[in-house]
Amino acid sequence: MRLPLLALLARGSAHGYELKQDLEQLLGAAYPQPNVGQIYVTLGRLEKSGLIEGEEVEQASRPNKKIYHLTDAGREALRAWYEETADEPRVRDEFFMKLALAPQTGLADQIALINKQRRQYLNTMRELSKLAATENRDNRISQLLIEGAMLHLQADLDWLERCQEELEELE
Repeated sequence: MRLPLLALLARGSAHGYELKQDLEQLLGAAYPQPNVGQIYVTLGRLEKSGLIEGEEVEQASRPNKKIYHLTDAGREALRAWYEETADEPRVRDEFFMKLALAPQTGLADQIALINKQRRQYLNTMRELSKLAATENRDNRISQLLIEGAMLHLQADLDWLERCQEELEELE
């Protein structure tokens, strides 16, 4: 949450609730909605670390609000983030760990685990398909997020099929 908030502040000053709304509008319903409390906690930490500065703004009929803006250090941290590459491939996968350990524990059947996980992925794909149909078509970022999630799920489904073929060959 830290770096996305810095990125939003790179375009101009904003208060916490405004940043929450901006994230929701940008990413759409497919992305887990940010908790406004977590946003304010994160803004406090960013301010303590010198990446942003906050300024109290008086409001006539409401409590004061705090507007945040990016510091030079924050802009530099953001530049460094954009230079980093994405995470490495998933090799520490919890489902795979269950699958690998199931025969040793005798508490779960590997094929049953695969089938259960496959059902979960298919249900998630159906939910994402419905979401894609109802999501604002003009929000290309949200549409790309949904498409990426579905492609990852399809790859996971293909991998489950490969695991099942290998395990059935061993029997």
